[in-house]
This record gives sequence, C-alpha cells and structure tokens, in this order.
Amino acid sequence: MAISISKKKAKVNERVEHKEVGFFFSSFLAKFLFRIPSIVLILILIFLWSSSTTIISGKVVHVCISLRKLNDLYCISAGTEPNLDIAVPPLNGTSSSKVSSPQDTRVAIVDESSSSIDIPIPRVNDSSSSTDAMANVADVSLQEPSPLDIPIPRVNDSSSSTDAMANVVDVSLRESSPLDIPIPRVNDSSTYIPSEKQESRTVSVDSFAGKKNVAFRNNMIKSGDEELVMAYNDVEDQLQVHRSWAATSQNNATCDGKGIYVYDLPSKFNKDLVAHCADMIPWINLCKYFSNEAMGEPMQNLGKGWYQTHQYSLELIFHSRVLNHPCRVHNADEAKLFYVPFYGGLDILRWHFKNVSNEVKDSLGLELVRWLESQQHWFQKSGNDHVFVLGKISWDFRRYSNTNWGSRFLELDEMQNPVKLLIERQPWHVNDIGIPHPTYFHPQTDNDIIAWQDRIIKSNRRSLVSFAGAARPDAPANIRSILINQCTSAKDQECTFLDCNSGKCHQPESIIQLFMESEFCLQPPGDSPTRKSVFDSLISGCIPVIFDPFTAYYQYSWHLPEDHKKYSVFIDQEDVRNMKVNVVETLMQITTKEREDMRSYITYDLLPGLVYGDPKSKLEKFQDAFSITINNLFQRLNKLES
Repeated sequence: MAISISKKKAKVNERVEHKEVGFFFSSFLAKFLFRIPSIVLILILIFLWSSSTTIISGKVVHVCISLRKLNDLYCISAGTEPNLDIAVPPLNGTSSSKVSSPQDTRVAIVDESSSSIDIPIPRVNDSSSSTDAMANVADVSLQEPSPLDIPIPRVNDSSSSTDAMANVVDVSLRESSPLDIPIPRVNDSSTYIPSEKQESRTVSVDSFAGKKNVAFRNNMIKSGDEELVMAYNDVEDQLQVHRSWAATSQNNATCDGKGIYVYDLPSKFNKDLVAHCADMIPWINLCKYFSNEAMGEPMQNLGKGWYQTHQYSLELIFHSRVLNHPCRVHNADEAKLFYVPFYGGLDILRWHFKNVSNEVKDSLGLELVRWLESQQHWFQKSGNDHVFVLGKISWDFRRYSNTNWGSRFLELDEMQNPVKLLIERQPWHVNDIGIPHPTYFHPQTDNDIIAWQDRIIKSNRRSLVSFAGAARPDAPANIRSILINQCTSAKDQECTFLDCNSGKCHQPESIIQLFMESEFCLQPPGDSPTRKSVFDSLISGCIPVIFDPFTAYYQYSWHLPEDHKKYSVFIDQEDVRNMKVNVVETLMQITTKEREDMRSYITYDLLPGLVYGDPKSKLEKFQDAFSITINNLFQRLNKLES
C-alpha cells in the first residue's frame, strides 16, 4: 500500500540580535556573507519539496519531482534494506529492471494542471506466485494515437525476464468515444492481485519470438516508433500462444478425458436476462431474434439454414450448443472443462440505456463470482479450466472508473485466469480469445454447407467493390466518409454503396445479396475495430478489405489463418486518411486469378469454420466455429498441464 507524505514548507526561524551600533554593520556583513550558501540551499530544498511527492511503497521510497520546464516526471528510488532490487519506473521512457518484491506499487503523478493522482503500475496478468513472476512492470503511460486510432499502451522491455507474461498489459476505458466504444487507457485499478484462494498461472511467449510476422509488422509501422513496434510484438506473440493451443486432430469420435460440465446457474444470470428482450434497446424488440434457440426467424428466400440472427445472440447460441454437446457430463468430477453460462452481454444491454448507477451495473457480475466461489471446482485449477462466452466486445466489460459505459466484470481479480471467448478481444489479455460474430447461416448438415459453397462460387459478381455502412460525422478520424466519397465517385459497377442510414442494413437479405454480387467488401472500423460484416462478407464469398489489423488479424487466431493475404486485402487506414490511396483504383489492380484463388480459399477452407451450426446440427465432414473453439479449449488445458 502506498503512503503519500504531505507537502509542507519548511519554516525558517530567524533571530534578530540587537547589538551596539558600532559593531552592528561589520557583524551584519559577516553574517550575511556567511549565510548566502545556506539561504540558497534552503531555497532549493523548499523548491524541490514543493514540486515533489514522496511515496513509500513496501520497502521502496520514491521521490518524484515535476518541474515546469520538464514534460516528464523524474523519480529517485531507494530501498530501505541493503541489496534490495528496485524496479526503475519507466516514467522517464526507460525500461524496467528486475523487481524482487511483488508488493503493490502506486505512483503519485504530479501535474501542473491537476493535483496528485494515484495510478497503480499495472501488473502482468496470470503472473506466477514466485517473486520473479513480477519481473516486468508495464509502463502506465500511453503514447500518441497510433495509425490504428487506438492509443497503444507502452510496454517495458521484458528482455531481462524469460518467464514473465510481459505481453499482457491491463488497460481500461476512457469516456465513451464518438465510435461508441471507449478507447483503451491505463486503468486506475486494473492491477491483478490473485485472491487468497486462487493461484496465478503464467504462459510464456518467449518461445515464439522467432516466429513473428515481421514483414506485416514492418509494413504497418512506418514511423519507426519502437514502442509501437513493441506493442505489436506483444499482440502477435499472444496470438502465437493462441495458435499453439489449436487442436491438431480433427477427430471428435471420442470424449475420453474431454468432459464438459455446464453450471446450472440461478436463472437471474441467464434466463431472466432474456426476459428483458423487449426493452433492452429502446428502438428494437430483441425477443423475435432470441426465438428459435437464438437463431431468430427463418429466411426462406436465402435457402435452408438461414435465419435473422442478431449480433448479440452469441451467448444464447453457444449455450444451446454446449447443452447438446456429446461430451457434456452431469457429474462435475468427470469434467475437464467447465462452462459458465452467464449472459454478461445481455446484462450490460439491459442497463446501458437506463439511468442507473455503476454499482447496479456491476452487481450481477459480483454476485456471479461470489456464487462460483461456493463451488469447489472453481478453485481446483485456479479458474484456468473455466470458460465464459460474452456476446459483446471486451471493452464493454472493462469500464474505466470515471465513465458510465459497461461494467467492470472482466477487471475483477477472480476473472483473470478463466478463458473469455468474445466477439472482440482485448489485445493485451492472453485469456481473451476472439471467436467469430454469429452470422445468419446456421447449417444443420454437411449438405447445407456444400450447397451454399456451390451457390456463392457460381454467383454473378457484378460489382467490383461494395460498402454497406454509414458515415461517422462525430468521429473525424474515421475513414468511412472518405471511402463513401471514393465509392460514390467511381464508375458504374465499380463500387456499390448501401447506406445503412436508409434502414436497408436491418434487412439481412439486402446485405447478403450485395455481398454475393461483389468481388471486394470494404470493412473499415465502426463502433469498435471489429465488424460482424467481416464474417457476413466471408460467408458470401466476398473478399474483405481490411484497414485495421485489429479488425480481424489480431482477433481470431483460432478461425482465421496467420497469412491474411489468403483471404483478404489490407490497405492501411492511415494512407486512406491522408488521401494517399484510392481504394477502388487499388483493388482494380488485383488480377482475376488472384481474386479467384482468394475466393476459393474463403469458400472451401474458411467458410465452414466461421459459422455456428444449428444447435441440433450433425456435421461430420466439417467443423463449425463452435466445434473448433471447443476442441481448442481442450488443447489449451492439455498444454497448460504438460
């Protein structure tokens, strides 16, 4: 616990001695000359004391000085014991050295325009219980917005440690951005401190250092910003960890050692939330979308297996699939994987458009954790064998303390070890794993998939490029307006624009039909980096054009290949923003052969693994998104146990 020592100005007691006039002048002159060094020293000390803050943290004392002519905070640290290793705070842009003590550290930052605020140095998630596990300390500063429009947390140099999770940085949310989803920022309470009953786990990513996609990374980072490179490195190293958890065998014939236990939660954690479907969102009734085991109403004109599925239906769809999984067990002692069917996304939705306090928004998640702590299996592997499926983006569960957006469910200490499957992951949390948005297609048999594959391969693609979306006038950094102008300025059949402000995007048939008739589909970031539309375009055989790697490449490592050129085209959004590229003209340069190769790969290799089959589906030849996810969860546990 940090203790800030109050600032006090030193009081100088002066005594004026009265002496005879004849002796006074000479005595005064001598004393004045003698006291000049002392006065200067006292003034310097008073100045430093008034512009500094002292922090006592465990066995370390920090004195931090802020000067008007200096932009950064400068700190001097000293140990209260001999031979104590101290982490050099990265506030001066330096890398942290070894930390021997795992004590919680808070740094009081002094700013000219504000009073001191205590910000904890974020700890590495899932850190080892040994003292060396805290070897890396994340820099709490944020650099300028990157070309991704996301401020990238600066991560310290972790080369001095071989086993710490240096690639995980706790960040949270600032106030709601014009993009609807808050932008990441250092959290004032994001430090992960394992509870007394839980043991932290570490995952080493150093073994993947030689497998980085350097070409792509160098292409993205044109400014030579080393810290931005480091942030990209951390994300890509985590994705390599995720890919190491991918199951190599496609054989689902046996359930030996692969039991799945589904917690029978009190209904307030799931079913009762669905009952609020009529008034969760003021302008839409979700009840019809949650019917038919959350697939929604059928769309007969698109063929068998097509439904009006809502983008927030993932929690219900996944729950239905797990309940029907052949490896489900009813005895928790026989289980290897534990599924917690909490509809956290619906919990957020029911409060978001109502005037309630943050305490109310957080209450159900806290109740769930307390309930889980009453279950003996919650502690047997420190939560590492538990999985949550959340149907909204990770940022919605990582509310920054000064905002009203979302909850703080994923910031709870108890939620650090379990796996969180989300439609958009937090890029610096290794236990956040991105899985596909639910699409409108839910095949029941292999033949349903084969019939659809044949249809999209033969589809007449009359338009080179299409974009279904709307401009974001309140977000000047968003490139949508530029793309719309380039599209509408192109010649006929070169680019088709479907304006979502017209209401046509609420008609799934219109979107799928547009994508089936297009060679390329533009996928700029919207409310957040990811888009459900990416998956709608892929299952329609339309090649997605990606402008931000966090839209797809840094999200879905279990369902999309590392080589993004096989299925997509990447155009740096910074080049679009600076008017250095015309997207339509760039796409015209891609040959017919290249388009056909990408479309063939999308249709036959990717498509089956991007859709969630009907809850009663009996797929034999193909693995859908759900099956891939479950198999990889088991593989992850095998790797952690080995």
